[in-house]
Amino acid sequence: MKKLLFLFLIFQYLCFTSFAQEINKHISYTTIYDYLDELANMGVIELNSAVKPYTYILIGEKLKEAETKKEMLTVRQQKDLAFFLKDYNKLYDTEDHSTFLWKEYSKPNPAGKYFKKRLDLFYYRDSLFAFTLNPIMGATYSENKNGTAWQRWWGAEMNGTIGKHFGFYFNIRDNGFKNLLISPDYLTQAPGANLKPSSNGKADFDDARGGISYGWKWGTISLLKDNFSWGNNYNGSNIFSGRQPSFAYLHYKLKPAKWLEYNYIHGSLISEILDSSRTYGMGSSLRQDFIPKYMAANLATIRFTKKLFVSIGNSIVYADKYIQPIYLIPFMFYPSADHTQSGAGSNAVGENSQMFLDVSCRNIPKTNLYGTVFVDEIDLAKMFKPHEQTNFVSLKAGIRFTNLFIKNTSFTFEYTRTNPWVYVHPISSITFASNNYNMGNYLGQNSDELYGGIKVKPLRGVTLDAGLSWARKGQVLAYQQINGINNNAGTPFMQNIQWQNKSLLLKAQFEIINDVFIFASCTIQDITGTTYGIETYSPAFYYGNTATVNGVKVPTNGYTITMMGGLNWGF
Repeated sequence: MKKLLFLFLIFQYLCFTSFAQEINKHISYTTIYDYLDELANMGVIELNSAVKPYTYILIGEKLKEAETKKEMLTVRQQKDLAFFLKDYNKLYDTEDHSTFLWKEYSKPNPAGKYFKKRLDLFYYRDSLFAFTLNPIMGATYSENKNGTAWQRWWGAEMNGTIGKHFGFYFNIRDNGFKNLLISPDYLTQAPGANLKPSSNGKADFDDARGGISYGWKWGTISLLKDNFSWGNNYNGSNIFSGRQPSFAYLHYKLKPAKWLEYNYIHGSLISEILDSSRTYGMGSSLRQDFIPKYMAANLATIRFTKKLFVSIGNSIVYADKYIQPIYLIPFMFYPSADHTQSGAGSNAVGENSQMFLDVSCRNIPKTNLYGTVFVDEIDLAKMFKPHEQTNFVSLKAGIRFTNLFIKNTSFTFEYTRTNPWVYVHPISSITFASNNYNMGNYLGQNSDELYGGIKVKPLRGVTLDAGLSWARKGQVLAYQQINGINNNAGTPFMQNIQWQNKSLLLKAQFEIINDVFIFASCTIQDITGTTYGIETYSPAFYYGNTATVNGVKVPTNGYTITMMGGLNWGF
């Protein structure tokens, strides 16, 4: 009885403490992420930027924090703040009402101040239940000398809360393509998809994301199907990039102290490897089942000062078996646990484990100095022996200046290097991938990239981007095995370059109202390398030595120019 009473009191405590529902703002909505990053770099707010997506609750808290320090913001940032609060102020709305798209209104919030709510297709709130419904639609159109490509999508999204602790959201969209520009092999940061090609050069896929969560004062537990990213970056993370199609995962987020945040996930990956024992046909139909594949990962973030965050974690990919209880333990060092699980045989091959470290330092005024280390395998005894080097490591280092030289302007410089054999494994069922998309850096193993970018925000909602990238990928070799043991020591970095891309991206976008964008961009690319490398890592849309833009043939001396424009409503 004493134990039951104790559990009941704990439950009562959780039910009457502060709420923290996990309703995520998707990582593709970069506008709010860029804005919060600006504020953190300027010292207006403190922010753990290693883990994304951010929740509506977190975004709302940071915007409220910035609202108390308006004197530190530029005129444009103050207007952006008012714009974003149209959406996230709804978290603090307590009155009963419902509205439709054509009934945008102003009303007092609990502090007695008036705010203008964003446009929603439908919004309802009472003392227990809150619900928002909005449409999703959009299209992009691209053209160069090789032809045209387009993508269109439509669907709907909803989110809501029940009481102070339960949150839920759901997002579904139907996508259609002409001239496919995405594939697990293509070296692009475009989000991946499980496509259904057709014979006429078009393809389509459905994308569903969502989740349900329960939150209390110092943590949340959620069951989600979504994209996520771990690791500070401005040009693609090398821990979890979020590029692969979304998959289902259990998420714990704990924040027991101001200086500590702990994230844990256990995900169900898609192996794309047929399990022949569970695959069968009936008539002309075939029932296919894939080998089960899972991943567990944790990341502890320590705030040493208000502007210095250090994150350390590890992960493991395992397959060919049911969910293992040991990998459901959030506070676990999985490489060591794997040594127990995989047996003591000298030729035994265990699971695929990784370790990572991420640092973000904003102690220098208006600057974010950051770095990430992803370790797939490390041997300290051979670290400094070039011909025996077996350290499968990916490194990222970068710096961003915000409002340092010019108001409303940021400058970014970032370098990424990934050694041979990172993100891969000789056992195909436990690679660091889902739906065959690498979950780490988009360039994969044996690659590097130098990136520089300028971002200017002259007016509320207007963003002008210029980014220059030089990316390379070396030869990818097959694993060498001697007596069943991997023998890849001394594999040289970038000995034979198979693919190289020098690109310049110019982009302009305007967020007309919340979540509604129009944008246009121009990409100039020079893709060179071996025939195999170019055909494997780039779509045919980017082949060729000249480009045609609006009917005018432009000699480019090896460059391809692609013009793109589009409209997007919803994420």
